[in-house]
Amino acid sequence: MPDTTTPSSEITEDVLEILRGTVDESLLPEPKEPEPRRLVKAAHEGSGGLTRKRWLVLTGAVLLVVVLGFAGFAYWDRVSGSAVGQWLGLKSGQPMEQKAESPMTGMEHGAAQPQGAKAMKDMVPGTVMLSVQKQQMIGVRSGEAKIMPLEKTIRTVGRVDYDVTKVARVHTKIPGWIEKVYVDCEGQLIKRGQPLFTVYSPELVSTQEEYLLALRAKGQLVESNFEEVSRGAQSLLASTRRRLELWDISDQQIDELARTGQVQKALTLYAPVDGVVLKRNAYEQTRITTDTNVYEIADLSTVWVYADIYEYEMPLIKQGQMASMKLSYFPGETSRGKVTYVYPYLEGKTRTLKVRMEFPNPNLKLRPDMYADVEIKISLGKSLVVSEEAVMDSGVRQLVFVDKGNGYFEPRDVKLGLKLDHYYQILEGLKPGEKVVTSANFLVDSESRLSTATGGMSHGK
Repeated sequence: MPDTTTPSSEITEDVLEILRGTVDESLLPEPKEPEPRRLVKAAHEGSGGLTRKRWLVLTGAVLLVVVLGFAGFAYWDRVSGSAVGQWLGLKSGQPMEQKAESPMTGMEHGAAQPQGAKAMKDMVPGTVMLSVQKQQMIGVRSGEAKIMPLEKTIRTVGRVDYDVTKVARVHTKIPGWIEKVYVDCEGQLIKRGQPLFTVYSPELVSTQEEYLLALRAKGQLVESNFEEVSRGAQSLLASTRRRLELWDISDQQIDELARTGQVQKALTLYAPVDGVVLKRNAYEQTRITTDTNVYEIADLSTVWVYADIYEYEMPLIKQGQMASMKLSYFPGETSRGKVTYVYPYLEGKTRTLKVRMEFPNPNLKLRPDMYADVEIKISLGKSLVVSEEAVMDSGVRQLVFVDKGNGYFEPRDVKLGLKLDHYYQILEGLKPGEKVVTSANFLVDSESRLSTATGGMSHGK
């Protein structure tokens, strides 16, 4: 049956058309658009007028972000060596452009680990792995820890002085007056037996006369029939001679007195030793007593040399050690001596220890107040040592890096002994034959610290 129903839109328009003729159009409502068309229009106006060109630009941007994200994930997967990276064809052996590295900052820190669980387990924290190329680039070199005889040489400056145990002080044992002086200045070098001065003493003159009388009496009474008289004359002569000897009158002078029979008004006193005059109190026409130190003479056949050594070298110095000495005054000549005394205190201002050495001086070349270069060599036996460049000393920790082979370097604490020339004595921490890093230590240490901080083992490629 045919539909005779008139659409609502057509009825509305017909009605409006009729009403326009009789009613003012301003009072009538606006005609409504069909519902589908209105909805499309509203959507178009609400989107800000999104055109086809804008839709294309938006779609392209989204696709670019997706492609870049996928490429970044593929690169990371290639570095980590996972199956996804291999599926993408980005194998670790595939050539790729790599960033240039600086020897100072170029130790790459990757997530790569030593091959195998056993290698991971055996390596101590802080161990680093450096490829051969990396070692060559930063200049890594290794040296061997070895046992060798140790000898410590202490070098210092010494000052020559006289031997105080061989200083002769000249006194007269009788009071008198000096008549003539032969050695008249301090610092003068003299020989044993050289005349020093002449002295007049009334007591000495009377004793000489007594000796001559005893000598004549002995000659007259030696053949006496009375034994006591003969024995008394001999005793008087002997006692008088003994008195002269106690006054330091030599046997030669006494024999000369007996031969000539002439009393000497002034007797000459002679130098008792070879040496240098330190003090002189002998002046002509001056009265002296038994307390007067007329001359002070230092025997220079041996000399003492004083030297100062540093406080930390104090445990090495012992009495009896051999020493050598060189003076700029005598180039090419070396004197040999020994340590005779180590003083039991330090100099407060310089914090040094004074040492006394003794050197022979047969030609009297060595004179007081000369300066010399002194060496004291001390044998310490055999011990384990490494090169001083191998040790990193922070003051709290002493560290070396042990070359474990295959590019692995392990940090290890050591206990140091003495520093001898270019070596450190190792007391604990190393064994003979182990190799340690002797150059570029600070770079290896930086890599080790960063590896420890990141909680893994670092690989330098």
